[in-house]
Amino acid sequence: VQLQASGGGLVQAGGSLRLSCAASGRTFSVYAMGWFRQAPGKEREFVAAISRRGTRTYYADSVKGRFTISKDNDKNTEYLQMNSLKPEDTADYYCAAAPYLSSNYDSPARYDYWGHGTQVTVSS
Repeated sequence: VQLQASGGGLVQAGGSLRLSCAASGRTFSVYAMGWFRQAPGKEREFVAAISRRGTRTYYADSVKGRFTISKDNDKNTEYLQMNSLKPEDTADYYCAAAPYLSSNYDSPARYDYWGHGTQVTVSS
């Protein structure tokens, strides 16, 4: 499956952005999806994940209550709605696909396919 992330940009603190991840190739519904981010000089970190049918979601503590992950299998697209953005949310955001979620849903090693990053910059 090929993944294409989009929707990044520059936003002021407190603002919102919605990231999208369009999938092509194999049927999108067979994949669980995740979002990770990587700030300059830092390791890639987990942001959110969603199960294949979208019935289970998981979030990093740092984004819980502010970000919402969703998945539209009919449109082959995953979304990350980001509200109340903070300067520390500044990073390149990556979408990823996995055959299923397990206990290591927050590990990059869980995911087999990755899209290119989309940059999010939050100004103070």
